[in-house]
Amino acid sequence: MHIALNAHLLSFGPTYRGAGISWYIRNLIPNLRLVDTQNTYTVLLGDGRLPPEFAPGARFRPAVSRWPTVRPAVRILWEQLVQPLVLASRHIDVLHSMGYVQPLLCPCASVVTVHDLSFLLFPQYFNRLNRLYLAHFTRLSTYRADRVIAVSESTKRDLVRLLGLPAAKIETVHSAIQPGFEPIHDRSVLEAFRRRQGIAGPFILFISTLEPRKNAERLIAAFACLKRDHKLPHKLVLAGARGWRFERIFASVEELGLQNEVVFPGFVPPDDMPLWYNCAELFVYPSLYEGFGSPPLEAMACGTPVVASDSASLPEIVGDAALLVEPTDVDGLADAIWRILSSPTLRMELAEKGLQRAKKFSWTKTARRTIKVYESIAG
Repeated sequence: MHIALNAHLLSFGPTYRGAGISWYIRNLIPNLRLVDTQNTYTVLLGDGRLPPEFAPGARFRPAVSRWPTVRPAVRILWEQLVQPLVLASRHIDVLHSMGYVQPLLCPCASVVTVHDLSFLLFPQYFNRLNRLYLAHFTRLSTYRADRVIAVSESTKRDLVRLLGLPAAKIETVHSAIQPGFEPIHDRSVLEAFRRRQGIAGPFILFISTLEPRKNAERLIAAFACLKRDHKLPHKLVLAGARGWRFERIFASVEELGLQNEVVFPGFVPPDDMPLWYNCAELFVYPSLYEGFGSPPLEAMACGTPVVASDSASLPEIVGDAALLVEPTDVDGLADAIWRILSSPTLRMELAEKGLQRAKKFSWTKTARRTIKVYESIAG
């Protein structure tokens, strides 16, 4: 087969655009290249500044557009008007649209990956134009595609319930975590990292794009309760790039008088993420909704105990290796954090369970299952 991968949402910049879908693309493509010895790939890109794992090969051909598709309006036009011509001219057998939308006039078999349906479930957290575009084109794309990949069973259920897709058309292919997320036993490495970040004492960690759906405001409120009721010595680190509608997060810190207790490191380079997880005493992820939810799994792979919300895909991903909390329950969130911080036995138990749970997910496995989806629709 000659397979085209629409990777125009791939981003290597230090912004929120480098997370989420871009992280999926960046990890899946090199693993497809690694495990697939039969098929040929053309990777459709909007940026030619690529790392070595994207270099051209005998069966791997980057194709960089001259259009400035980093601009959303330009990307939409390219996807719908130019992409079909590119697919036809290159005699593509299967197109994989890696983020929600495929061309409405597609000249070959097609598969589209849907990461979540947050724009339907939480429309208030999206800009109006972005929400309307995703809602309209995701619906059309999933109807027209030969197969739809959902990154979790939770997302598959949402596709059936909200878009009316037949379950038989949807393949669940879990996302994963890349190598490098593992326990770091060299204390000197961790202490050096702490010094660079200016954090000497214990801290609770949250890593994600700063935007309303991640529920950081309630985490800040729970942290304030712990400071008040238990004189907690920890800092709270809210790491991640600023996304959209993040102003209330910073305002909450000021309103609660926590300016000296909450740290905002900003965008976290990929190489630093395992260091943050390993230095943290606890990772907390109270997201209101996730299609997959990589951060809790990354923390588990590093041996860090986790508190996560009990919503959407997160129970499916973390299993019994984390404490689960209803995400709008501030008191319940504070209680779960305190249970772990006050119990070395529970911390050790969750850390061990998390290490074993994380081993169930790998990009190699994801790549192999994705290739089977291509094979099911080719020809």
